[in-house]
Amino acid sequence: MLFLTEADVHVLLPMPDLIDSMQSALAAYSTGQVQQPLRTVLQVGAGHAFFGLMPAFIPQSGALGTKLVTVFGGNAALGLPTHLATIIMLDPQTGAVRAIMDGRYITEARTAAVSAVSVRLLAREDASTLAIIGSGVQAHSHLEAISLVRPLKEVRVWSPTLERRQGFAAEARGLVRATVTAVGDARTAVADADLIVLATASREPVVRSEWVADGAHICAVGACRPDQREMTTDLVQRGRLFVDSRTGALAEAGDIVIPIKEGAFDDNHIAGELGELAAGRIGGRSKPSDVTIFKSLGMAVEDVAAAHQAFERAAERGLGRAVVV
Repeated sequence: MLFLTEADVHVLLPMPDLIDSMQSALAAYSTGQVQQPLRTVLQVGAGHAFFGLMPAFIPQSGALGTKLVTVFGGNAALGLPTHLATIIMLDPQTGAVRAIMDGRYITEARTAAVSAVSVRLLAREDASTLAIIGSGVQAHSHLEAISLVRPLKEVRVWSPTLERRQGFAAEARGLVRATVTAVGDARTAVADADLIVLATASREPVVRSEWVADGAHICAVGACRPDQREMTTDLVQRGRLFVDSRTGALAEAGDIVIPIKEGAFDDNHIAGELGELAAGRIGGRSKPSDVTIFKSLGMAVEDVAAAHQAFERAAERGLGRAVVV
């Protein structure tokens, strides 16, 4: 059995490769080539913490595994990541454990890589202004990933804590050639932006429809439970809406579930899965003025595909530590 640390995984999964592998994984999922149930989620305690189990099997590559993921908001006060994860990979012939690896970085990076796929397929070709709402790990990974698929000229960031958004901006200036500015409110950040990333821990909308310009593309990745949302109902109603998994979105995405309960629209408002678009089965943006939205929850197939790639490369390069159990 191979054990891979976060540092190992980071070396093995460069972002450009991960974007391409996530596009392939999404297409495989949406064309019925993946076995993946809806994730099992347990609420832990009274603090809205949760523990999720996310298995998947990709027969074509022989990738079989599961992610164990926890989201504990209180970890921030302890100086710990709020999202922690471990991925276990199994031999598809015997069921024996092949590898155990840190899943925190995979979760961070594959989420941004999938958003970059949505930008590649849905954003206008001339999109160059990026607004990021949030300044945590997803803000950092999304800046890296999106800068690989669109030539960014301007980046604006807002999050509630002045020190954090200023710190993010200072660090980001060393990572991209674009002008990076920390701004005083979300409305200023998204005004006339071509690309908008919503990566917050907010349980209430952080962006309103009237703030968003025609032609924008939104990657909404922060709200992952049915009672959480980052967008107002009228914004979701206005947009051409894509999801990673229709089944998952209708069960877990508050940005979609809440408007449906309000009667604003029904499940037919979902234009399709991003994998259907990647596979060429549906169309994306119909005109330059469309507001397109990708609502991301994250899927087991993304984690398992990334972990399988890391495992194969580790075996080739002699990375990781062999463990006898």
